[in-house]
Amino acid sequence: MSRNKVILLGNLGQQPELKHFKNGTCVSNVSLATSNSWKDKNSGEKKEITEWHKLVFSGKSAEVLAQYCRKGSKLFVEGRLQTRKWQNQSGVEQYTTEIRVLDFQMLDSKQSVSQSANTQEKSNKSFEKPTYTHNPNIQEPAQNQYNKDEIDWDDEIPF
Repeated sequence: MSRNKVILLGNLGQQPELKHFKNGTCVSNVSLATSNSWKDKNSGEKKEITEWHKLVFSGKSAEVLAQYCRKGSKLFVEGRLQTRKWQNQSGVEQYTTEIRVLDFQMLDSKQSVSQSANTQEKSNKSFEKPTYTHNPNIQEPAQNQYNKDEIDWDDEIPF
């Protein structure tokens, strides 16, 4: 059995923007920077390379990202790779590979996130650091519409 899973630890490259659609869903597309540094064996010089990754957050996770994260926020992200194909204005087929985020954790301290939010929004709201898991293939039920005894918890085990 093959699995399509990506795990990244990095910093947001831009301020998250939330886009709402007519059907009620929302999406946030952001970039995540991951870096690797090493010491060059020949010159002794410290070197670093940064990779940029396109992330797609949807649903509640997009809302949480837009509300609590800022450019530079440190995130732990789990998701899956997805490649999309389209035609540009010249009719040439183009491809992009992005990471569909299924789970993420904010790793900034409450104080640094609150200071960032206060600087950008001029608010003194308290901050809770949520962790959110989102499976876009499962429609989230409304509260109290299911019996927790009916849930098959074995379906949630990833192995």
